[in-house]
Amino acid sequence: MQQRGIRGAITIEENTIEAVKSATIELISELKKQNNYDEKDISNVIFTLTNDIDCIYPAKIAREEFASWKYVPMMCFNELEIKNSLRKCLRILITINSNLAQDEIKHVYLKGAADLRKDLK
Repeated sequence: MQQRGIRGAITIEENTIEAVKSATIELISELKKQNNYDEKDISNVIFTLTNDIDCIYPAKIAREEFASWKYVPMMCFNELEIKNSLRKCLRILITINSNLAQDEIKHVYLKGAADLRKDLK
């Protein structure tokens, strides 16, 4: 078994706890649906947020909404501030232990974030 990264991103309509909560749950749920990983195989999770999202940590939401993530190591960071980059974007990297090849991993980009990786459609 080796470690694999699962990437995803979603844009958020507004900087509110409810909007970030909804987006976080939607993104994590879709990543699980697409990749069917077992939560016990998660090594760690990194969330990044553009600096226009600052109302709540997505890791806090993940722990509260997904009981199986209680002991998953998670960290949240700000995304680099790049000119003309996508705004109000939540990104995630889930590192899992898996026998899948890299090209078998399904990365998920939702809403406005779909433009980030058009090559994966």
